Amino acid sequence: MSQIDFFVEGIQQLPAIVESKDDTQERVAQAFMEFMQLGHIYESAMEVVKTYLGILDNEFNIKFQRNPIHNIESRLKSADSIMNKLIKKGIPFTIENARKYLLDIAGIRVTCCYINDIYVIAEMLSRRDDFVVLKQKDYIKNPKPSGYRSFHLVLNVPVHLSSSKTTVPVEIQIRTIAMDFWASLEHQLRYKPSGTITPEISEELRLCAERIAETDIQMQKLYTEIME
Repeated sequence: MSQIDFFVEGIQQLPAIVESKDDTQERVAQAFMEFMQLGHIYESAMEVVKTYLGILDNEFNIKFQRNPIHNIESRLKSADSIMNKLIKKGIPFTIENARKYLLDIAGIRVTCCYINDIYVIAEMLSRRDDFVVLKQKDYIKNPKPSGYRSFHLVLNVPVHLSSSKTTVPVEIQIRTIAMDFWASLEHQLRYKPSGTITPEISEELRLCAERIAETDIQMQKLYTEIME
């Protein structure tokens, strides 16, 4: 989502944050500015992370003649999603609360070629001295019951503005091409409006994840043997 799209959605959600009909035009204008600033800061944080990932990928290419990163995607959580998530948590929908209580407003998905690449990238991100690790979950060594596999990392990322510096969290999901293949299709099937996921289908999806994981391990093994 672009900053403009985020701004437009923010405007649409204004009734949820305006305190009363007596709010002045100044209060509304201030809310508009807050949404613009929020989107800008989180987009900027994602750019910081993506730029660093690009630098790492290029360095690997020079040193080892290969790129560990297959693809990088980013997304900014919509104003509607932010509002709904805060409501579910029982927290009033304000810009301040969004920044205080949500860690996934900015999200980056990194698709790697091999399993080992995931841990190399995660370690390098964690080691950077101006990134602070807030949270991490290894769903590769400990898959979710559904079969989902990925490495999740939440980093507090600095953003240098014209007259100040701030930090915001960026959620990073690192997975292989195979893991991404399963996760994308599983999500599409599970949230298809006209579809019904029965326990039997859930089990089939889990078994598919197991088979794909076995292939991932085999591909890592083959790569290691070839490079030795």
